[in-house]
Amino acid sequence: MHILDKIVAQKVKENAERKALTPVALLEKSPYFESRTVSMAHYIKRADKSGIIAEFKKKSPSRPSINLYADVANVTMGYMQAGASALSVLTDEVFFGGSSSDLTKARKYNFCPIIRKDFIIDEYQIIEAKSMGADAILLICEILTKEQVKTLAAFAVNLGLEVLLELHDEGQLEKYSPDCKLIGVNNRNLDTFEVSLDFSRNLYSKLPVEAVKIAESGIKSPKEAVDLRKHGYDGFLIGENFMKSADPGAAAADFIKEMMAQL
Repeated sequence: MHILDKIVAQKVKENAERKALTPVALLEKSPYFESRTVSMAHYIKRADKSGIIAEFKKKSPSRPSINLYADVANVTMGYMQAGASALSVLTDEVFFGGSSSDLTKARKYNFCPIIRKDFIIDEYQIIEAKSMGADAILLICEILTKEQVKTLAAFAVNLGLEVLLELHDEGQLEKYSPDCKLIGVNNRNLDTFEVSLDFSRNLYSKLPVEAVKIAESGIKSPKEAVDLRKHGYDGFLIGENFMKSADPGAAAADFIKEMMAQL
């Protein structure tokens, strides 16, 4: 079974269990549910910011041990102090070692926008994201139909959340919905795990003009980020390159300082 098929099957199972344990009415009582969200699109475009969405990720299917014992509060605060525009927090437990409490803890210690990085297939997960303190959610074209993207994006926007729509190839552009304020190109092929920045470079001119454009995955050096900025990208999602360090915040600070010096 393909890894995405395994992940989606796990999400279907988890959603059924979570709905039984924590009904929507209970999620809506979260102190974060009525709070105003912070615009990730705005922060990415701010002239005084780096455009980097720094990600907290302990492991992945392609790398089962990135930084298994990292503390989310320390790492995310380090990212903010380094000059990151926004945070991405993995909440998938089985495949990425994350949890909903990771995002809530990151929210407690940071004022910047935070995106819930997970495999969202159900409106319930979007309500969960709001209750955790997220400002935005990720929708992945690879696992959703055009109609699902449209429905889930509209639902998220109605809750005050922004949407980052992730795609990998030109054919997935037909799933774009105007409710997706940000659009990201994943440089990692989820079938083969091959990574190439050419995916971002080649797709840029075809992306919706109005969307904030993010290059995701495989960015290993400030020079590569600068090159992608010159191609037109507004922001960059970087996780593993920082998380593999003993001090991800310091790694982000060095990266951002060098990148900004080259711009």
